[in-house]
Amino acid sequence: MSVDEEIFDPDDLWPDDGAGCGVCSQQEPDANGMYEHFRFVADKGQQLLRVDKFLVSHMQKASRNRIQQAAEAGCILANGKPVKSNYRVKPDDVISVVMDRPRYEFEIVAEDIPLNIVYEDADLLVVNKPAGMVVHPGHGNYNGTLVNALAWHFRNNPDYDVNDPRMGLVHRIDKDTSGLLVVAKTPDAKTHLGKQFFNKTTKREYVAVVWGVPVPAQGTIRGNIARDPKDRLRMAVFPDGGEVGKHAVTHYEVIENLGYVSVVKCVLETGRTHQIRVHMMHTGHPLLNDARYGGDEILRGNTSAKYRQFVRNCFEICSRQALHARTLGFVHPRTGEEMFFSCPVPDDMTAMMERWRRLDIRQ
Repeated sequence: MSVDEEIFDPDDLWPDDGAGCGVCSQQEPDANGMYEHFRFVADKGQQLLRVDKFLVSHMQKASRNRIQQAAEAGCILANGKPVKSNYRVKPDDVISVVMDRPRYEFEIVAEDIPLNIVYEDADLLVVNKPAGMVVHPGHGNYNGTLVNALAWHFRNNPDYDVNDPRMGLVHRIDKDTSGLLVVAKTPDAKTHLGKQFFNKTTKREYVAVVWGVPVPAQGTIRGNIARDPKDRLRMAVFPDGGEVGKHAVTHYEVIENLGYVSVVKCVLETGRTHQIRVHMMHTGHPLLNDARYGGDEILRGNTSAKYRQFVRNCFEICSRQALHARTLGFVHPRTGEEMFFSCPVPDDMTAMMERWRRLDIRQ
């Protein structure tokens, strides 16, 4: 995250309880969009020791298995660089645990906010999040979030603790992106689902409206994604396979050509912050009304006053980036059943698309 965008939370792999020495609560992300949750400096007399054993000895409630999962997800750093669980800690090494969201510094309060629940059983819940709802509290959004709504929904469930990161949201989407999210109701479910996201075995399909018509009409966008060094609120694309950023792959297909804009299906192979938004912008086709990535300007079409007013009206109808997480598929963590969910494109996007269908571009 909040990434689209969706982002795999690798897993908030242990309770964020502030245990251990040198705990850091970093509220500004690094160049890769990660937040430091814990930091430990090895003593000068530190004997060579595997980093997973080192962290188990320094962190309460953190199992070696979960630390190894965090290392596999690139969330364990030694002197600022990701290491595997067999890395041997040396004297004066700085060992950090990073995640893609800030630490919670407060108790999450249950709020009676309606939820559009698509599916629920003893292990998980699938919810259709509306545009405009923040997923996690933080950065000035301390209430009214999906997590606050989940706290209310689970208020009578003694086994669900909304403040325990071993359960809860497995991935995220941006505030102004609508669509499907899966919530784990048990630690085992979150670990199982988290591995599926990390191993790229989930099925995630988005619908976006973008400026212009991508050529070719079907293709793959590859490019590392990291925080934009010129604007900390944006992500940027860097060379695929390079040292800067996280590997990111988006498959796209134009499903409707509307002249100056097009409706595009995007399938995520990875899940990075703002992935679809920044990848499409990088190809010259930002999402309509995506103010952060330049999509709130008129990028295609003519210069007539009538056309400019038409675009402004479209932006009023869909007053956010035109992106919707339409489908989500995964293997059930308990039964092994393949599950697939779909939700329709919301009214604001469909109404805007209909206006573009009726526009005579010859005018």
